[in-house]
Amino acid sequence: MRLPNTAHTAQPWRIHELTPDFRLEDVWALQTPGGPDDFHRLVEAIAAGDPSKGSSRTARALWTIRWKLGELLGWDDPDTGLGSRVPTLRDRLPTDLRNAPGPHFEALPFTPLYLIDDEFAAEIANRTMHGVLHLGWVPDGTGGCHGQMAVLVQPNGLLGRTYMAAIRPFRHLIVYPAAMREIERRWRARATWPASLATIAMVRQRALPATATPAAPHRTTHPMRVTAKPSLPPAKMVTQLTR
Repeated sequence: MRLPNTAHTAQPWRIHELTPDFRLEDVWALQTPGGPDDFHRLVEAIAAGDPSKGSSRTARALWTIRWKLGELLGWDDPDTGLGSRVPTLRDRLPTDLRNAPGPHFEALPFTPLYLIDDEFAAEIANRTMHGVLHLGWVPDGTGGCHGQMAVLVQPNGLLGRTYMAAIRPFRHLIVYPAAMREIERRWRARATWPASLATIAMVRQRALPATATPAAPHRTTHPMRVTAKPSLPPAKMVTQLTR
């Protein structure tokens, strides 16, 4: 479900301090109910997905057209990306976020920026724009939470503004609804999975005496997540890891 921009701007997200020169393009609510500690599962599900291979034929066709146009027109050439046409937003990260990049994307050309308890951000750049994908974990007022996705962009001149305007109806009517369905399907499928190996290690680390690890000045950051599905049955995996 699409949300008003205030659903994003009213939250105390860390991304605000990094993107004052970006335009908020879209905000969407994700039907991904969970507990306060389940945000990493949502991030893993999205990073492991490939919307160009989703169940919607129309959405797949639009992704194919976009990649082909990018190839023919040079929109996605190396000299149009991060560190070439535009500097990476990692240069703007405060110290406490630099060591918490989050998982890498398996299919989409996003570069992770940071992952903390209730926030994840990744960036992308090409000849048309510099963009940010932001995920938040929003309390629902009943003790649970759900995901919220925002897209921020910095169009590249006239080409970028024209391109963003041209694809807006396709994004809102086809691409994003199809992507939301895939995310929510993956969420339901992963809801019964055990915690990732990195998460189990983090929980065990937290069980150590307080003097073992100094408290961070900001919200606790997470290590990089493991996105591969465990090869062992859940009971055996947890037994081996907790010995």
